[in-house]
Amino acid sequence: MMRDLLIGIDAGTSVIKSIAFDTKGRQIAAAATPNHYETLPGGGAEQDLARTWADAATTLRQLADKVPDLASRTVAIAVTGQGDGTWLIDGKGEPVAKGWLWLDARAAGVVEEIRARPDDRLRFEKTGSGLAACQQGSQFAFMKRTMPEMLGKAATAFHCKDWLYFKLTGERATDPSEGTFTFGDFRTRDYSGDVLDVLGVADLRHLLPPIVDGTSHSAGLSPAAAEVTGMLAGTPVVLGYVDVVCTALGAGLLDRERKPGCSIIGSTGMHMRLAETPDDVQLNEAATGYTMAMPAPGVFAQMQSNMAATLNIDWVLGLASGILASQGITRSNGEMIALVDAWIAASQPASLLYQPYVSEAGERGPFVDANARAGFVGISSRHGYADLVRAVFEGLAFAARDCYAAMGPLPREIRLTGGAARSPALRKILGAAIGADTRTSAREEAGAAGAAMIAAVCVGQYASMDECVGEWVTPLLGEAEPSDPDLAAIYDRMTPSYMLAHQALRPVWRAMATSQEN
Repeated sequence: MMRDLLIGIDAGTSVIKSIAFDTKGRQIAAAATPNHYETLPGGGAEQDLARTWADAATTLRQLADKVPDLASRTVAIAVTGQGDGTWLIDGKGEPVAKGWLWLDARAAGVVEEIRARPDDRLRFEKTGSGLAACQQGSQFAFMKRTMPEMLGKAATAFHCKDWLYFKLTGERATDPSEGTFTFGDFRTRDYSGDVLDVLGVADLRHLLPPIVDGTSHSAGLSPAAAEVTGMLAGTPVVLGYVDVVCTALGAGLLDRERKPGCSIIGSTGMHMRLAETPDDVQLNEAATGYTMAMPAPGVFAQMQSNMAATLNIDWVLGLASGILASQGITRSNGEMIALVDAWIAASQPASLLYQPYVSEAGERGPFVDANARAGFVGISSRHGYADLVRAVFEGLAFAARDCYAAMGPLPREIRLTGGAARSPALRKILGAAIGADTRTSAREEAGAAGAAMIAAVCVGQYASMDECVGEWVTPLLGEAEPSDPDLAAIYDRMTPSYMLAHQALRPVWRAMATSQEN
C-alpha cells in the first residue's frame, strides 16, 4: 500500500481534531470531538490528562472510519495543541494532577511581583516574551509557594501537545517555540539559566524536557499507542510547534516577500509579524508579547495576544439568545451569527467604545493586567442592541490594532484565520481599524495543516519549509479585500480614545478586584 497521507492532530481549547492531508496539502478528511476542561474558584482552569489522551485517540479511530486503509497509508503523524499551561507527570508517566491551562489565572499575583522587579527585563530580553499568569514559568512559581508537595511528585512538566506526543511515543520532549518563550533564549532556541533564576524556579530545571525540533526529529508510534489508536506501530510521530505557530504557518505568515501580519481570531486573538532574524525582533518597553521560534532556521513569529476574542462575541450574542430563551424561543448560535451583518449595517461606526477584556484571566497584550474587565464607554439612551454588537466587533479590531502597534509599524496586509474570519463584517471592520488589506485562506484547518507541514519537511517530502509553503499555503490564499478608506478614517480618530480608556480604567479594575476579595 502506497503511503500518501499525513495526519495533523490539533488539541485545542474547544475541540480536539485529527485531520488527514495528502502529501500535496489537500485535506482529505477530518474527525473531531469537543474538548473538556473545568473552571475553579480563584481563577483556576484545569483539564484531565487521561481524558485528553483518550479523546485524541478517539479522533484517530474516527478518522480511520472515514479514510480507507488510513493506518497503512500514513507517512507520519504530527501533533500540536493549545499553548502555555502546566501538565505534570511522574517518573512512571502517570499524571500528578490535572493539567493547568492557559486560561488559569491563579498565578496573577506572582506575575505582578516578578514584573515589578528590575531583573524581569533580563528575562524579557532573553525570551522576547512578556510574563503572564497563563505561562508555565509563573505557574511554577505559584505552585512552589502553594503546592510544593505536588511539584515534589513530578518528574516532567509538559504542555498539552507534549503530553499527547509522550502518549503516542513514550518520549518526553517539548518544542523550540514553547521551550524558549517560557524558559529560554529565543536566539539560541534553548533553555536559559538566567531566565530560570529570574523566575525563581532554577531548582525545578529537572522538570523541563529536552527541546526537539519537529522539522528534523521524529519518534516511532509505540505499540501501546498503536493498539489504542488503530494506527501502525513504528509510524513516525512528529512533535509540532505550539498551535499558534502551526496556525500562523498554515495561514501564510511565512512569506518573506510580502511580510504580512497574521491574526488568529479564535477564543483568544493572536496577532503576528514575521521576524526573519533575531535582530528583526522588536521588543517593547512594556515588556509584553511573545517571540516564538518558527519551524524554519533563524525565523521567528513575534506576537501580541489579546486574551479574549470570540469569547466577546459569544457573550454579546448570548445576551439576546438568553432573553429569547426566557420567552420560550430557541435560537442556535448559527442563527444568531446570521443576524450580525444586519445589526452592524443598522448601526453607526464608532458610536461606542467596547473594551474586549471579557476573560476572567484579564488581559495579556499589549498590556498585562489580570484585573482587566470588559465594558462599554459612551452609552446613551439612543443606543440599542445593534450598537452594542457593532461596538463588540469594533473592540476586537481596536485590540488587534493595539497589538500590532506594540510590535512596530502596522502591516499593509493581514492574513486572517479562525472561525470569526469567515464574517464579512469582522473582516471589513478589522481591515479598516488597522488600515490593511485582508486575505483569508481556503484552508479550513490551519493549525493541523501547520503541524502536518512540519512532518512533511521532517520526513523529506520537502527540502525546506519555504518550499512546503509554496505548495500547501500560497495557492489557497484568497484575493485581498481592500481596507475601506472612509471607515479607516473614522477608526483612526477613535483609536486614541480606545487607548486612553483602557489606561484610565486600570485603577478602577484594581479597586473592583480588591473590593470583591473582601
